Amino acid sequence: MTRVSIITPFLNAAPFIEESIESVLAQTFDDWELLLVDDGSSDASTGIALRYASAHADKVRYLSHEHRQNRGASASRNLAARHARGEYLAFLDADDVYLPRKLELQVAILDAQPEVAMLYAATEYWYSWTGRQQDAGRDWVWRRYGAKPDTVVAPPRMLVRFLEDGGTVPCMGGVLARRAAVERVGGWEESFRRICTDQVFHAKLCLNFPVMVVDVCLDRYRQHENSSCQTAARSGLMHQAFESYLTWLESYVATQPVVEPAVRTAVRRALRRHRHPWLNRVHRQAVRYDARLRSLAARTIARTLARPLGRRLRGPER
Repeated sequence: MTRVSIITPFLNAAPFIEESIESVLAQTFDDWELLLVDDGSSDASTGIALRYASAHADKVRYLSHEHRQNRGASASRNLAARHARGEYLAFLDADDVYLPRKLELQVAILDAQPEVAMLYAATEYWYSWTGRQQDAGRDWVWRRYGAKPDTVVAPPRMLVRFLEDGGTVPCMGGVLARRAAVERVGGWEESFRRICTDQVFHAKLCLNFPVMVVDVCLDRYRQHENSSCQTAARSGLMHQAFESYLTWLESYVATQPVVEPAVRTAVRRALRRHRHPWLNRVHRQAVRYDARLRSLAARTIARTLARPLGRRLRGPER
């Protein structure tokens, strides 16, 4: 059995896909296969993928949907997962890159942690790829893990933390997951085609399995204006996309046989932030005001009690 199947869906990714593929070929760990899933591309990326599949037939495979349809990122990842031979699944978007020891380090950790279904690592938000002077100092590393690094996080704690943190989840390039766990939760939700596909995937895994965070950066997330997130942000669709994800999650949680109350509470609070942003702002301000009042009252009481005690310690006045 192949140890790792790397899944790379692509749609008109000609400017970047070759660099992504080369970052896989440069891995220090060699027991992998790369599944390139064409999601209906109309540019040169199809030819690039076919060229690599021909040149590395033992390692790289080209896949596409029936009639080369555009089905979205989730359906493309599911297609690859059905063809995967690996014990582990790794994910690499066609505009991002792996650092050379990505697979070597993560495979060793998952091998040593058989109870863990999915591993997270840090990701570099990569601006300097442009070569422009103004982008040279903009790179930074995502480390909003939501849990202490190098520890196993039991379900559903990580999902609750993601919800409390406004939906922030790790980048898929920093993930390594057991294929058996992904299959058990039914893979990716194909109704989510471009935005919040990752949030849905993380929710399903973190609700059902232990996960682990390692504090090491192993991939680069290319920042550019044509990415799915940037395109959605410009069109004003991000808020709607997150509300759709949270609505789906509310229904998904309701179908599960046993769910901790903390999950339902976190989902309700997250939905309130998206459905009623004004009320949520008022609530946050009221909480902060209440905290300030409590703090002021505590300090006032402490000073009031301290004065007589101070006079007693000083003794009678003369």
